[in-house]
Order: sequence, then C-alpha cells, then structure tokens
Amino acid sequence: MYSYKLSKLTEDLKMEIIYRSSDFEEVMIYTGDVHRPGLQLADYYDYFEPTRIQLIGKMESAYMSNQLSEVRASKWSALLRYKIPALILCHGAEVTEELLEAAKKYDITILSTEKNTTDIMSSVIRIVKKAVAPRLTRHGVLVEVYGVGLLLVGESGVGKSETAIELLKRGHRLIADDAVEIRVIDIDVLQGEAPELIRHYVELRGLGIIDVRRIFGFGAVKAFQNINLIINLEQWNDVAKYDRLGVSEATEDILGVKIPSLTIPVKPGRNLAVILEVAAMNQRQKLMGYNAALELTKKLDKYFEEQAEN
Repeated sequence: MYSYKLSKLTEDLKMEIIYRSSDFEEVMIYTGDVHRPGLQLADYYDYFEPTRIQLIGKMESAYMSNQLSEVRASKWSALLRYKIPALILCHGAEVTEELLEAAKKYDITILSTEKNTTDIMSSVIRIVKKAVAPRLTRHGVLVEVYGVGLLLVGESGVGKSETAIELLKRGHRLIADDAVEIRVIDIDVLQGEAPELIRHYVELRGLGIIDVRRIFGFGAVKAFQNINLIINLEQWNDVAKYDRLGVSEATEDILGVKIPSLTIPVKPGRNLAVILEVAAMNQRQKLMGYNAALELTKKLDKYFEEQAEN
C-alpha cells in the first residue's frame, strides 16, 4: 500500500493548522477518497469509513451551529473518537470550543481553508489518489503522438529510443525513456511518467546520454501521459505471421487495466516514426468510434452478399 503524509498535503494545499495532533508528522493517508460526515453528525455511523479525510462544509457547519453546546460536544466527540486522519473546515468555518476540546481529547488534527468544499475536495482527491495509486515500473519508452500515449516496449537494442528521437524531431513529446512508472489513476486509465532521476534524459547507443529538454526545447517533454496504446517492437521474422487487417484487437493487461496493443516488426528501410504516427492517428479514430478495418470488412461482406444474390 502506498500513502501520502498529512503534513505534505497540508503544505500542498496551504491549509491553516487549527490544532496539530501529537503525531501530525507521522499521520499517513492511505486513500484518496474523502467524506463529508453530515449523516455521522446526525448520529448515523453505519458504513462509516474512518480512514478518509473528513470535510466540513457550509451545510455541516450550519447544522452544528444550531445545536446546543452540550449536543455539539457530544457529536464532535462521537466523530473524532474514530481517529480519522484529519478534519478540514472549509469556507473558513468557525472553530467552536466544543470542536477544539474534542480534537485535544482524541488528538485529531483540525485544518482550515478559505476554499469552498468542492474545490478542496477535488484537490485532495487529485493529489492523494495519484500518490496512493497502484503502480509498477516497466522497461520501455513513453511518448505522446498527436495526443495519444504510446508505450514502446521490446528487447534492448530494437530501436525504441532512436524511434522516440525521430518522433521528437517531428514535433511530438517524450514522457519517459528506459523506465516508465505506470499508475492506475482510474478504473480503466493508466498514466505513465518518468522516474525523477532520469526525467528528460534519453540513452542512445554510441552517443550516450542526452538531455531532451535542452536539445529540443521545453515543448518536447511532458511530465505525464495516459497510456492509450502499447507498441511491441520486435525484429522482423520472415516466418512470423503479422496482423495485416487489424480486425481483431489484441490487448495487454497492466495492473488490471486492459490496454490495446500492436506488434510492429522492425527491419531496415521501415520508417518507424511514420508508422507510429499513423498508429496513433488510427487509435484516436478508434477511441472516437471509427474502425477502418471493421468498415472495410463490412463493405467486403456486403459486396460478396450482393454478388451471391446476382
């Protein structure tokens, strides 16, 4: 399981610390989900998940302000005794004495922000979900071609980095070379980026390490990219059978997400950069609902049916 430090999140979102728990620097967040405890403040705790950060918006604040002091104290105590990671007050909500007493009693961090509830919720989800997402590191090259994320894989020396450089010369962008960190950022979405130490660097055999950002400019690199298509580059094999129509779409499973994949044979004279540009444009058409291979198959089937009728 991956985690994210509460202190780092507090710094990222520039939140004010109203009460700092004794273990503030050690508190870790293990889920990107957040919760507004409206039902809990109304004494309903079935299915309550205490590992989530709790947000107090205008509705919860208004409800608590209408309660008697002893009722507020009871309700805050009932919530904070669950040892939640933190309680965030949005819209700069008032910090009542009952809340502070409960925070001190159960040693729970209380944070405050002037941002509205929706904004702070989306920010917490975006930051923490990425940090705690399942991930792996894979050997390969990740490039963005016409907005499509291509993950180039294959044996060392097959030409992945050289192809990436040619794509850069044609105006496309590099995300990672040699090692790609892949995360699950949604139920069916993979995102790749480069490890920080080797970000923007490419290794070319016979030439060595080059800094893509300095040679090709800042527009030639990108921090991260969704992976839309896996390209498996392999040396041309005369006896192998390669897909010539593209009707049946192969996929590869990475971290439980199925990504479309192609196997492209490599041999002298093939312009891989152009082939990958076409592959990217074709994949983009598929994502928009058009499949050229299927359209041709339908036309052929219709033609032969008409010939048979005649």
